[in-house]
Amino acid sequence: MQYRHLLASTLLAAAGFAQAQDLVILPAPADAWRVTVGHWESQAELKGGGVVAPTPKADYASASHAGASAHVTAGRRDALTFEWRDLWQSMLRVESRSPMDLRPFAGGTLEFDLHVAELDKGGLSVKVGCGSGCERAVNLIDPARGWTGKGWQHVALSMSCFVRDGADFSAVTLPFALEATGSGRVSVANVRIGRAAKPGLACPDYRSESVTPALLNESWSIDWWRPRHEQKLQEKRQLVAAGTPPEVVFIGDSITQGWEKEGREVWQRHFAPLHGLALGFGGDRTENVLWRLQHGEIDGIAPKAVVLMIGTNNTGHRAENPETTAAGIKRLLDEIRQRLPQAQVLLLAVFPRGEKPDDVLRGINQRVNNIIQGYADGRSVHFLDIGAALLQPDGTLSKAVMPDLLHPNERGYEIWQRAMAPTLDKLMGTAR
Repeated sequence: MQYRHLLASTLLAAAGFAQAQDLVILPAPADAWRVTVGHWESQAELKGGGVVAPTPKADYASASHAGASAHVTAGRRDALTFEWRDLWQSMLRVESRSPMDLRPFAGGTLEFDLHVAELDKGGLSVKVGCGSGCERAVNLIDPARGWTGKGWQHVALSMSCFVRDGADFSAVTLPFALEATGSGRVSVANVRIGRAAKPGLACPDYRSESVTPALLNESWSIDWWRPRHEQKLQEKRQLVAAGTPPEVVFIGDSITQGWEKEGREVWQRHFAPLHGLALGFGGDRTENVLWRLQHGEIDGIAPKAVVLMIGTNNTGHRAENPETTAAGIKRLLDEIRQRLPQAQVLLLAVFPRGEKPDDVLRGINQRVNNIIQGYADGRSVHFLDIGAALLQPDGTLSKAVMPDLLHPNERGYEIWQRAMAPTLDKLMGTAR
């Protein structure tokens, strides 16, 4: 029997055609939904009892695994098990075979039962589609790790957690997905979306997320992020104690952290003589940098200049509204000016990402840049866009400069330093 999901007035209940207020995703007939498992490179469809996705081609993922299996009773899938290993991104997706109108459920509740068998080295989020190219996630890493080995747990999330300005719930093909990182194994059952809201299911206001200080809470960051913060506090103290306080401070995400890796030789030539301090943390978004600044990373020093570049993870992680990311950057500028009132701040445009000029995430970054250039006052905050120096004449981004089309290699850091030098030298009073 072929099932169609009719959401205007009549929905399928698990047992057959019946009036229902809920959209029942599990349990469901095996052919009711298209279930896939995979990662950033490929997915495989679950058609029988189990399936394993092809292994990613990259050497670092050669031992990875992403697979799914179904518990089936009388032709119906009662539960799905999702297992992944050594993957920075993997997903279990339950997709509709035709677009559905989820607008009647936008104020309702997503509920499901979750059994966490293993998650000590992994992270877990739940996703719902919100239109073409639009998916929103809720991070479950903290509660899910606490549920490990404790049997089935009931989860209820307000659908408002997945709603953003500009979302289109009129034609959704992804009513439910699990996205995971690291390694883990979970099972999910009794998945449904109800029209009615439930009390006590609050969601953080996504419009203020970028300006609300927070630790970076991802499976791959938990073990090192806070220790790195402590390490940077100690590095700063050592510079001050040696009588060589930093004259320049770089603040940002993994691209700034790269001065300690791919850009190390360039840093040693140009910024080590200035006792430079690199405060770059991989994965950081504006709210994470704000937390670090409020917890001492730039206190007790008086650099001549601060170089700030942040925002590409707001884009990549959340596909965030450019105005929201820009608000986070403005909040950081205010924090820096408060703590380092004598420093000149060089605000860099967010670097281009993606191979082609029409890359969606690059476009978001550019819209962020269009806003934040207005934050420069020409006195203490100065804006510089060196993106053109990183691009080919046709606007493409070369892997010879950014091998993953996001992070510079040594050549990329050389280009960054050369393009920035005239402005930074002037701000530091060292222009020749």
